[in-house]
Amino acid sequence: MPKSVKGIAGKKPPEPAADHSGIDAWFNQLMPTVQPIVRAFDAAIRTAIPGLQYSVKRGRAYYGLPDRGWIIEIAPYHVSVNIVFYGGADFDRPPPLGDTDRTRYVKVTSVEDRDRADVRDWIEQAGRTAGWR
Repeated sequence: MPKSVKGIAGKKPPEPAADHSGIDAWFNQLMPTVQPIVRAFDAAIRTAIPGLQYSVKRGRAYYGLPDRGWIIEIAPYHVSVNIVFYGGADFDRPPPLGDTDRTRYVKVTSVEDRDRADVRDWIEQAGRTAGWR
């Protein structure tokens, strides 16, 4: 069994929130150009992985599972969004970007990227892979 990610550049993992409301409020703070992309990926993650915990820290949304840790991070920028998979190096055909520990990511620039087969597969694999604790 692969090890979980122990720490990301010395950062402390976020604390889980009681519900999704923190992410709902965070949406409204984002650049209007990326809000539809972030909302689309939030919905895709929530649909694909049951039992999620949520958090917002340092302007990023985190999705995790109690038994696997934080598994996905959404990092928005001005015209693109990085979907970060904390156990991504362990996936069949890992996401193409990143080389820190087991973390890998994909940069997306449209709502339609959510429907790409590889992206859907990475989201599903994240729900079965140990993440950042």
